[in-house]
Amino acid sequence: MLPFVYFITLSFVSNKAFSGYKNLITTTESGDILKLSGVFDLYIQRTEFFTRLFIEHIYLTSVAVLIITFVGLSTGILMTSNKRLASVVLTLTGFLYTIPSIALFGFLVAVTGIGNTSAIIALSLYGVLPIIRNTYVGITEVDPEIIESATAMGSTPLQLLVSIQLPLASPVIIAGFRTMVIMTIALGGIASFIGAGGLGVAIWRGITTNYPEMTVAGSLLVALFAIISDVVLGFIEKGFSIKVLGK
Repeated sequence: MLPFVYFITLSFVSNKAFSGYKNLITTTESGDILKLSGVFDLYIQRTEFFTRLFIEHIYLTSVAVLIITFVGLSTGILMTSNKRLASVVLTLTGFLYTIPSIALFGFLVAVTGIGNTSAIIALSLYGVLPIIRNTYVGITEVDPEIIESATAMGSTPLQLLVSIQLPLASPVIIAGFRTMVIMTIALGGIASFIGAGGLGVAIWRGITTNYPEMTVAGSLLVALFAIISDVVLGFIEKGFSIKVLGK
């Protein structure tokens, strides 16, 4: 799981940081000494600036994650009782993934304006597929014999869902949640392109002002945030797997 998560994180972040690294290398070759230590000096000199951006990034991603989780779980559960709805929703959410992130951000600017609102909507649209798909797959793959036994004992559909289906599907659902969180954190790195806050502000400022240290500093923090989140969620996922599957 980790290599996949890191790939997704770097796919979003490295494109925005590339110009910073390229400028860093080019400037060094031309004779001006620019060292990686300059990035860490920047963290020390502008601690308050990066702390504020980090908090903004947490806010943006947290709101988006809450929306995605509620919508994704609700939709995934509804899909289990309606195969036609499942086909339509999976096709639609899959289609959203084919739209370039910048194009979606640009479209939302024309509808909801610049700022955090457009960023949160875009993050929510991009992150909803893993939760919907994993909720649907996790519930539908519960052993039918278990469902039949519980039904024969008088369990209602709601009791089946809460007491049997969701607990047994929880490892799969949490795996989707883990992927969604990392993708949301990484994609949040370009939210500043439409006037939102977060660590993308540092990346964008570094690119527009030809300040490679600033670009690298913002990119490293986004990647670090994603990796730490992945590790924490990995432990949670493992705990649920042990509890439910015994392994």
